[in-house]
Amino acid sequence: MLLPRESMAMQRSSTIDNPDVEAPSVFGPYRLEELINRGGFSEIWLARDQARRSLAIRRLMNTSMFNFTERGRFFAGCEILQKLQGHDLIIGYIDHGTLERTPYLAMEYVEASNLKLVLARSDELLDDYLGNILIDSARALEHVHDCGFMHLDFKPENILVSRNANIKLIDFDLAQPRPDAPRKSSKNPGTPAYMSPEQLLRQPFDHRADIFAFGVMAYELVTHEKPFPGDSPDEILRRQLERHDFLTPRDINPALPAALEKTILKCLATDPDSRFPFLSVVIRELERALYV
Repeated sequence: MLLPRESMAMQRSSTIDNPDVEAPSVFGPYRLEELINRGGFSEIWLARDQARRSLAIRRLMNTSMFNFTERGRFFAGCEILQKLQGHDLIIGYIDHGTLERTPYLAMEYVEASNLKLVLARSDELLDDYLGNILIDSARALEHVHDCGFMHLDFKPENILVSRNANIKLIDFDLAQPRPDAPRKSSKNPGTPAYMSPEQLLRQPFDHRADIFAFGVMAYELVTHEKPFPGDSPDEILRRQLERHDFLTPRDINPALPAALEKTILKCLATDPDSRFPFLSVVIRELERALYV
């Protein structure tokens, strides 16, 4: 799995502070060598299998059998990732199951940073490979849709970038089957800053919610700001719907090609019928705008 260097440094120091919890150990057929990241409901380890090959192990931290929601999402995400294999922009699946009463997912390991960290440190990768990152991210998301799913947590934190700007899309815990027509969902989790208006309004939605999230991410990459900032879902929704103080990407970054701005703004349309219908069209317009 692609993993952030900053997180690796942070976890090394905490390993020293709490060696009983985070020291190398054996986990079924795997040797857990280094705790790389911990957050939310899971932790990620650099590990080796019995053939001494490197891989990443993601483990659910709350192992209670009564933790139905998180266990269900974890295993559903593992199964969806398994179905998405065969694409070089999706993190590689190795195995998943339960060991020592702990749900786990074994994935490929590749050192890199997530796009949120790349953006936060204004990494030169964004200057040198912005077009590649945008187009490859759209292609990864297109593959998810083509396989019959919606990601529903598409954001920079779930896009991982190597030093030569190869990307991998990760984290399918919130993914759902792609419907034939917009439909309501009893489950409405996600990251509000990247959720579409119809999701925040709890209206029927479809794969075009992911296209909106792609637009938010693209806006953020070219401006280093969020299009609809807010401290709560209600404030974010109000900004999405009213747009009184909305700045276009070229308002913030005048050097941006007009065609790229047009593509991003169409992804961010309030009405899903006014967005691009498919990622294939987004990719085509990005290639035209960026002369790829």
